[in-house]
Formats: sequence, C-alpha cells, structure tokens
Amino acid sequence: MRSIFFTILFLASYFNYSQIKTPRVSPASSIEQMVGLTEIEVEYSRPSKRGRDIFGNVVPYGKIWRTGADNCTTISFSTDVVFNSNTSIDGVKISKTKIIKSGKYSIFSIPNNESWDVILYSDTDLWGVPRDWDEDKIVFKSNYQINKSTNNSVKEMFTISFDNVTNNDVDMIFSWDDVSVTVNIVVPTRRIVSDNIKKVMGSSPSPSDYYSAAVYYKQENINMDTALKWINKAIDLFENPRFYQLRQQSLIMAANKKYSDAIAVAKESLRLSIEADNKDYVKMNKESISEWTNKL
Repeated sequence: MRSIFFTILFLASYFNYSQIKTPRVSPASSIEQMVGLTEIEVEYSRPSKRGRDIFGNVVPYGKIWRTGADNCTTISFSTDVVFNSNTSIDGVKISKTKIIKSGKYSIFSIPNNESWDVILYSDTDLWGVPRDWDEDKIVFKSNYQINKSTNNSVKEMFTISFDNVTNNDVDMIFSWDDVSVTVNIVVPTRRIVSDNIKKVMGSSPSPSDYYSAAVYYKQENINMDTALKWINKAIDLFENPRFYQLRQQSLIMAANKKYSDAIAVAKESLRLSIEADNKDYVKMNKESISEWTNKL
C-alpha cells in the first residue's frame, strides 16, 4: 500500500512538471559598461507596457518597486564608486554623495509623480521586493527628479542604459513609458591612474610609460606642464617616433601655448602620415597647423 502511494505521488509530480519551454513575459537582460577602469554590470528583467498606464497604475506611486520584473534587479561594481544626486527639501536643492563599496547590490525604487527614490539594498538573492524589508540593509537611498517625454514618445519595454560615459563618471538611466530617471555614478579612475603613475615613475619608467602618462594627463587636462616634460622625454627615447606619437606631442605643446614648437612637430607628423597614407592624420595635422599659425 505504501509503495502504491509513493508511485501515485511520483506520477503526479511528473505530469505536473511542464516539459514545454516558453518565453518569459519579461525577458531577462544584462548590460555591462566600462567606465574608466571600473566595470559596472546590471542584471534585470524587462516588462512591457502593452497598452497599460504604467506609473501610478501598474507601478503604484509611493510603493517600493523591484525596478524591473521577476528577480530583483542587481548592479555590481569592480571598484568603489560614488553616487551623486540632487535632492530637494522644502523646494531647496541639496547635493548629496555617497561612497558605495565594490560589490553587488539590489536596485529598488519608489516612483512618485515628480521624482523617484532610488535604493541600493545589500541582499541580492531575492524575488522582487523582500517580504521582510530591512531598513538596515539599505546601502544608499536618494531622490531623483523624473524626466517626462516632451514629444509623446514612449518606451515600450523597461530599459536600463548607460549614457554620457567619461573616464570618471557615467549616467545610469531608467526608462519606461514616458518617464526616465537619471542617476550619476562617479568612478575613481583619476585616483587609480594617478597612484599607478606615481608608482611607475618612481621606479624605472619606459618610454611608453612616459608617453602613456603624458597622453592621459592631456585627456584629463591636468598637470599639463608635467605632461609636456614627459611627452618630450618619451619622444626623445623612442627610436623612430610614429606620426600618431608626434601628433600627441604637438597637441600637448599647443595646450601649453608653445605654438611654434607645436607647428614644427605637427609638420613632421604630417610628413610621416602622408608616407603612411593615413588620411585622417593628414587632415588633423593640416587643420592644427592652420589653427596654431593664426595664434602666433
């Protein structure tokens, strides 16, 4: 009798298990973005509008939302980062920043008619909003103003994207229906690179080290006098400087207002770029020579 019972139980569980795979209503998605030297990854599910009014209806105002569908949305950082926001208290905008340690977090939000609260939560192995919400697990919470579409366009699927990427920061954007919210994230690229430059330059830097450090300073528009010293050192040490290396030297000279020197180097870069049949560098060098000549 007992064996019959277990046989029936097994058959019931077998036939209740569906062997047919169907697409998820809200497909899973992930997005990765390198920001300077920091890798940021977001994993989330993407619900669709399907003719519904989303905010204030499907997603109620004033309630914690999983910021997606199904499993909670997560974000991970390979380095410490800083979250920036401009929150309003009694109509007065107040800038707010918070250092977020490297690691993985859940993203929750509380949408309202004019703004969202965006929350980072330490638990990540969750299905939606946890039943036992723990305020002590909130790592970050701040208010962000919404942006409403001005041309009646709508985003059919909930989307998390990255935009305005620089070496030092990025905008993370939540978009759905006619609403978007932008969260600025700052990464410590400048500190990491500066520490690395200091370490390398304090030992036995190679010509390529001098060159890379100088070009980085030019990109960031910092320490331009040091950049000039290092690019000159690199070019002196290179056996046969290439046209693109001379191009960088001329740009750094011009940034230091040494236009005569910059023109002379640009002319050599132009000659070598013509020999290499690199039309882009030919064009850039000709334009720079003309621009800098007018500044003499």
